[in-house]
Amino acid sequence: MSTKLTREYISELRSIIEVRDDRAALEKLEALHPADIAEIYEGLSIDEAKYLYLLLDPEKASDVLVELEEDDREKFLEALPSDVIASQFIHHMDSDDAADVIGDLTEEKKQEVLLHIDDVEQAGDIVDLLSYDEDTAGGLMAKELIRVNENWGVATCIREIRKQAKDLDEIYYIYVVSDENVLLGILSLKALLLASASTRIKDIFDAEVRSVQADTPSEEVAQIMEKYDLIVLPVIDSIGRLMGRITIDDVVDVIRDEAERDYQLASGITTDVETTDSPARLSRARLPWLIIGLLGGIVVAAVIGRFEDDIKINPEMAFFIPLIAAMAGNVGIQSSAIIVQGIASNSLGLESTFRKLAKEFLVALLNGLILSGLLFLYNFFISKNLALTFTVSSSLFMVIIFAALFGTLIPLLLNRMKIDPALATGPFITTMNDIMGLFIYFLVGRILYSVFI
Repeated sequence: MSTKLTREYISELRSIIEVRDDRAALEKLEALHPADIAEIYEGLSIDEAKYLYLLLDPEKASDVLVELEEDDREKFLEALPSDVIASQFIHHMDSDDAADVIGDLTEEKKQEVLLHIDDVEQAGDIVDLLSYDEDTAGGLMAKELIRVNENWGVATCIREIRKQAKDLDEIYYIYVVSDENVLLGILSLKALLLASASTRIKDIFDAEVRSVQADTPSEEVAQIMEKYDLIVLPVIDSIGRLMGRITIDDVVDVIRDEAERDYQLASGITTDVETTDSPARLSRARLPWLIIGLLGGIVVAAVIGRFEDDIKINPEMAFFIPLIAAMAGNVGIQSSAIIVQGIASNSLGLESTFRKLAKEFLVALLNGLILSGLLFLYNFFISKNLALTFTVSSSLFMVIIFAALFGTLIPLLLNRMKIDPALATGPFITTMNDIMGLFIYFLVGRILYSVFI
């Protein structure tokens, strides 16, 4: 939160709202960025926020609305009349932001807002964007862009750019299209300014342009823009016609949302939640994996119970149960996290599953030798129990190998099955490695103790 947005600041603002001092309220908000004003919402009631936002000029109010968290925005919009939403907010937004805002509304209110939009072309663009899945290029794109025809002369092109620029805050690229609106390339401002007035656009545009189709997944869009350092990416249909463009700010949101989703999955949270959600919703999101963890713990207890006689005969083995379980979980999570990161960034390359497993095996082999060697030295000089020394060290070595291979294989299999591989970095890997790690430990102990004793 900005340093200006202290509790004292919010308290003063609420006092101003209480007496309905419009001028004082506007003075308080004047120097704030829309994102800061959106943060103020969290400390206000719906009625207080409604009062403030209706004081703002429409353009700034629309920017504030876009900055609000989805849940807060939905609650706020439900408190406003449909005609106010259409005239005060939607009218001043880019089509992609407008579609995001309207998409949060109930079906009934969505229709009411669309009917109150005076600009039929804008309403049509929003309806078109709402038809796309939000996790695709079509769901990310905006309709506003600069397009010029390949057959225009430079003078005509400049005149048309001036007309189209009225609907844009920033001009990133000028797109060149055919008579059928098929995307042909891009036109740089430098080429446009240096060309003579009679020059045809077809003679000076650059045909090298990257684009995506409307049904391209948003994650793939983000990867393309990151790989090629693009700040904007055009969207085309199946026959190459220009439909819209995606800007880097939209992709940053995708990357952030995907990172949050993966982090929550890795933490054992099954659905997207916020800290402001109700206890019931937070509980529902966490409970499934906690139940799985509970069942896994029961299986771990069963494994220990299965080797209860071994522990009674050799009670010193119990001291290393936490170590074996912890190392199994840690190694598995490390391996799975690296693979999941590689899948997410599309950096695994063309290596086969076998080659990835082989590489992880070599890493585990090296780590296993070092760690089990250190543990061997510790037990050899401290416990002076050869059976325990060889049991714990050899078990740790085998557990590290198994956990690394298991942690590598599972996310690769989940990805092949079109399941989010981030699931593999959470409680699932930890629980399974705990079970198998302890099973290996006690089995090796039973074999080696029978040799040494």
